[in-house]
Amino acid sequence: MNQIKNRHIVIPIFVPHKGCPFDCIYCSQKKISGQTEDMTIEKMTEIIERHLETASSDSFVEIGFYGGSFTGIDKDEQIEFLMAANKYISANKVSSIRLSTRPDYIDEEILDYLKKYNVRTIELGVQSMDDSILKTSCRGHNTEDVIKASVLIKESDFNLGIQTMIGLPGDSREKDMETAEKVIELKPDIVRIYPVLVIKDTYLETMYNDGRYKPINLDEAVEICAELLDLYEKNDINVIRIGLQPTDNINENMDVVAGPFHPAFRQLVESRRILKQLIKQIEEKKLYRYKDILIAVPEKSISDVIGQKRANIDFLKRKFGFNTVKILEQKRNDICIMN
Repeated sequence: MNQIKNRHIVIPIFVPHKGCPFDCIYCSQKKISGQTEDMTIEKMTEIIERHLETASSDSFVEIGFYGGSFTGIDKDEQIEFLMAANKYISANKVSSIRLSTRPDYIDEEILDYLKKYNVRTIELGVQSMDDSILKTSCRGHNTEDVIKASVLIKESDFNLGIQTMIGLPGDSREKDMETAEKVIELKPDIVRIYPVLVIKDTYLETMYNDGRYKPINLDEAVEICAELLDLYEKNDINVIRIGLQPTDNINENMDVVAGPFHPAFRQLVESRRILKQLIKQIEEKKLYRYKDILIAVPEKSISDVIGQKRANIDFLKRKFGFNTVKILEQKRNDICIMN
């Protein structure tokens, strides 16, 4: 659908909590986005111009409306934002527009005017495909709303994005896998996975302080996300983000009260996936019979193979009793272990 260029740039325009009548128990969009003031056309224009200054001529540039339920904003205000963004498309400075919204804020009329203003990607804040979890989280929509909106978006030839969460109250690894299977049936183009964090000034913080909610730990979150990433990739679905983007507020000792936060969460997930591959190779080749092994790795994967603070290397030594685990850079694109 989109012209392929060398570099993909998304200019983020945050409209925190606009258009959403619900207060989901985990939500504080102004803290998550790092933006406490409402977005205006003037601020939006300033943000776009600043990003365009650093964009090369061969970049694929999108304007993305995030942080709220865009299609729930007053329609006149939506059109105002879209018209301002669309001027950059008409001037060939931007290629398309993307936005995030709620599943119950999508219908044929909405899709008609979004297409008119060159919106190409619509991401739905789904969070879970389990109705009991959605109800406990005060989402205000159900799984049927998700299915209906996804079908409409795909039939109208938009790119479909699905945003999910793990670790919500009442959630489990099994329910996370069930959600992923149901998301795969919707055939989205992209997926985001967010482990739940307890953020200051949310109802989830109250539940946490009262002992009614216990967040999953970092290792558990990494393990579940590694499994989800495998599942989505096997079904040719691009997972474009895992974990919240660190900001001035979303950081340890700031507004994150509890939960599996890590500033390089995706790297932990990728590293865990590779560790499982390494263990499988060692066991299949019976390399545990040796005291020293050599892992030949493409350059792009070296840091993931080693793991943060050499976690993978240390784990293999402990598990199999190796004296040394050496890394060798290779030009081939796979990972090979030998004694």
